[in-house]
Parts: sequence; structure tokens; C-alpha cells
Amino acid sequence: MANQHVTPHPDGGYQVIAEGASRATKRFPTQKEAIAAGREIAKKQQVELIIHNKEGQIRDKDSYGNDPFPPRG
Repeated sequence: MANQHVTPHPDGGYQVIAEGASRATKRFPTQKEAIAAGREIAKKQQVELIIHNKEGQIRDKDSYGNDPFPPRG
């Protein structure tokens, strides 16, 4: 399974798109809605959710599966 990204959509709004995919899984009017949907997909697939800001830079990451760098405790 591929990591999921929340990115700005070229035509406005935000999209959830799988890593390496050429088309969005789904498009949303707000980043908040896209994050909620992306989080559900990432949890089901046990992958990472990578959230990008409006400039396209990574602003946050959440891991819902095999974290390559788990916290030490």
C-alpha cells in the first residue's frame, strides 16, 4: 500500500492522493475535509498520512502502520 498525501489541488481546494499516483483519490473544498478523509484511508491501509501546506511543503506526518522510525520509549 502507498502512503497517502493531502496536497493542494491545481484547480482549487485540496486532494487526497496516493504516493506515486497520477490522479487524486478524492478532492475536497477544504484542507480539513481532505485531512479527515486521508486519515481514514491511511488507517485502513496502515500507511502514513503526509499533509502538505498550500505551498506544497510537508507540514505534518501521521503514521498508522509500520512506522520506519517508531518513538523510543
